[in-house]
Amino acid sequence: MGVRIDILKTIKAYDTIIIQRHKSPDPDALGSQGGLAEILRATFPEKKIYQTGGSVHDLDYLITMDEISDEVYQGALVIVTDTANAPRISDSRYKLAEKLIKIDHHPDDEPYGDLSWVNTRASSTSEMIYEFFLMFADELQMTDEAARLLYAGIVGDTGRFLYPATTARTLEIAAELRGYQFDATRLCRRMEEITVNVAHLSGYVWENMTIDEHGAGMVVLTQDILTKYGVEDSETSALIPLIGQVKGVVAWGIFVQQPEGYFRIRLRSKGPVINELAKRHHGGGHPLASGANAKDMAGVEKVYQEIQELVKAYLSENA
Repeated sequence: MGVRIDILKTIKAYDTIIIQRHKSPDPDALGSQGGLAEILRATFPEKKIYQTGGSVHDLDYLITMDEISDEVYQGALVIVTDTANAPRISDSRYKLAEKLIKIDHHPDDEPYGDLSWVNTRASSTSEMIYEFFLMFADELQMTDEAARLLYAGIVGDTGRFLYPATTARTLEIAAELRGYQFDATRLCRRMEEITVNVAHLSGYVWENMTIDEHGAGMVVLTQDILTKYGVEDSETSALIPLIGQVKGVVAWGIFVQQPEGYFRIRLRSKGPVINELAKRHHGGGHPLASGANAKDMAGVEKVYQEIQELVKAYLSENA
C-alpha cells in the first residue's frame, strides 16, 4: 500500500508524465499503459500526459503512440508498465527523465526505477492499474476509454480467463470494467481476429509441429516461411496457443526467426515452470508463460531439449 501512495504523490508532483511499456507490445502492455494515461488525463487535465514506445503494429485499434521530442523528457516523470527489465523498455529515452516508476506483474528479477510496484499475483498489469484506481477512487477518475483498455489487457493476459493467473478477483475486476460504456463484444472479436495469411500459416503450424511422447511441443518458423506466407513476427503471437490445444501437450515453444538471423522464442506451459529455462536463454517471464532467444538452430535444438527434460521431470514428479 505504501508504494502506491508514494506513486500517487509522485504523479501529483510532476507536470509532465510519460508512460511507456515494453517492446513488441501485447494487449496488457498497451492496456495498462493507455488505461493509466486515460485515468491521469481525466484526473489531471492541467498536466501533460504522453504515451510513447513506437509502433504497436496490428494493435492500433487499442491505442496509438504519441511522438515527442527529447526535450519533453527533461524534468519529466516516466512510468513504465508491464515491463520486467530495463532493456525491454520501448524507447530508451526514459533515461533522460528526472524520475522513473515501474509498475509490473512479472517476477522482479531485474529491479529498476526510483519507485517500483510489482505484484506477481496479479493476472496482468492492467488489473493492477484498476486496483490503483480503486485505492484512490476518491481522487482519480475512471473513463469509459480507460475501462476498455484495461479490460483488453486483462482479457489478453489471461487468455480470455483461461490461464491459471485468473483469480476470483480478476473476474470481479473484469465485471466492474464491463459495466462501463464500451463495446466489449466488438473488442473481444477484434482481439480474436487473424488475417488470411496468419490463418494459412496456422495450417503450416499444425502440419509441421513436433510433439514428443511426453508432450513437449515445438514449431520453427524461419524467415523463409514467414516470407512465403506474408506474415510478420508481430502477427505470430496468434499462433502461440495452437500447439497447446493438442491433447497431451504439456509445454511448448514457438521459435520465430528474426531478420537478423536469431530466433525469438515464445514458451508456454500447462504445469512445468519454464521461466528459469527462459532466463538461461536471454529471456524471462512468468512461470507458465515466458520468452527467450536462440542464436541459431543449434540454440533452438538446445532449448527444445530443455523443454523435453522439464516435461519429463514434471510428469515423473506428478505421476
